[in-house]
Amino acid sequence: MLIQSMDDARSSPAIEVSGLRKAFARTTAVDGIDFVLPRGAVLGLLGGNGAGKTTTIGMLLGLVLPTAGRIRVMGEDMVRHRHRVLPRMNFSSPYVDFPARLTVRENLRVFAALYGVRDAGDRIAALASDLHLRRFLDQRAGSLSAGQKTRMALAKALVNDPELLLLDEPTASLDPDTGDWIRAYLEAYRRRTGAAILLASHNMAEVERLCDEVLMMREGRIVDRGTPAALRARFGRESMEQVFLDVARAGRGADAAGAAP
Repeated sequence: MLIQSMDDARSSPAIEVSGLRKAFARTTAVDGIDFVLPRGAVLGLLGGNGAGKTTTIGMLLGLVLPTAGRIRVMGEDMVRHRHRVLPRMNFSSPYVDFPARLTVRENLRVFAALYGVRDAGDRIAALASDLHLRRFLDQRAGSLSAGQKTRMALAKALVNDPELLLLDEPTASLDPDTGDWIRAYLEAYRRRTGAAILLASHNMAEVERLCDEVLMMREGRIVDRGTPAALRARFGRESMEQVFLDVARAGRGADAAGAAP
């Protein structure tokens, strides 16, 4: 077997997906998608509920086994060699529960240990300051508000200074002011580290601000893609929210047409 050179590994995209498919017993959640996320770029993954976003992210993390297709993350095959890249990536979702009886600090220490973070106390203190977590670091996770849980989830995702961030609704439940500085923090993190980010979000203003390119998913397929500006121009719309509605409503119209006699 050929061993990948260090130069090749560093020059390869953060994510390469080809022919990716996931079928369950009665449905196909992801139906043959292809995309590339370059190093240092932000790629938006958009679609309504049931479009296939969560299943795609699960396969990228190595949590869901693809039915067909290939996933390479930083040059490594995620089916065979995910252990080589998992320490260099991380994931955030406000919908994933943390152990409720552990404090925020204890939860972050557990994840820091799992990722082999050196000087974990200093890293957690820095994140607590950056993400305004200090006043509830010693509060049990189960007692946090929705917005506090969102910030805790982001701190967990950043604890190992990842080269690849998979973010599912990173500003969900945050007020507009807090959401704005979280987006600014992510922009600064990307500039400082050169990290690549895959962003799944229903906040179209967030998508327009952060994303270099956007994939529009519907029923497990990528139905359109491009920069936010290119998509707005192609659909003749002034915002990504209007583009999103056009794509979603086109899908409902196709369903209605298919059901007609």
